[in-house]
Amino acid sequence: DYTHPDLAPNMWVNSQEIPDNGIDDDNNGIVDDIHGADFLSNSSNHNGDPNDHNGHGTHVAGIIAAVADNDIGGVGVAYNSRVMAIKAAQYSGVLNSSDTAESIYYAVEKGADVINMSFGSYARSNHVIDALESAFSQAVLVAAAGNDGKYSESSPGLILPPAPFYPASYTFVLGIMAESTTQTGGWLASFSNWDSKPSS
Repeated sequence: DYTHPDLAPNMWVNSQEIPDNGIDDDNNGIVDDIHGADFLSNSSNHNGDPNDHNGHGTHVAGIIAAVADNDIGGVGVAYNSRVMAIKAAQYSGVLNSSDTAESIYYAVEKGADVINMSFGSYARSNHVIDALESAFSQAVLVAAAGNDGKYSESSPGLILPPAPFYPASYTFVLGIMAESTTQTGGWLASFSNWDSKPSS
């Protein structure tokens, strides 16, 4: 939600677009993409209003970049950063690979330094791999490790086959696991997917 009072001051602005003039000033096929874009469905439906109807994107953006010293809500861990709002998920939170890939290409084109992907799937997608490979030379790629308590790599002593979760399991993406909120000292949350390693 790029209008959220804790996020609005830190929203990225597309300097090549003139706000609300109904014209695609930067000739990228999207009209008035001031703070980002909506890539749901086919290209004829793409537009410059990436407002979050699910809530998850706003939640994650707040953890990262909520404004400091405004007496509203919390403070983001990187409260001086800029957030480019890109909508690829449906209201239900479901994403398809073509929308995801188009979103990544847009972020790269617009100069994103970090691409945060708080989503994933156990299915690989060539569309998404191609987009991420194009982004890798420019941006740090970060993704959720998954919330099913599964391990993503094979390792001695593990009985069940590994369950790689993508895009976090690609070697050039940083997969972020969840930390327990009930235990101190950096313990892994019981629901978090994880990378295995041989015991010493």
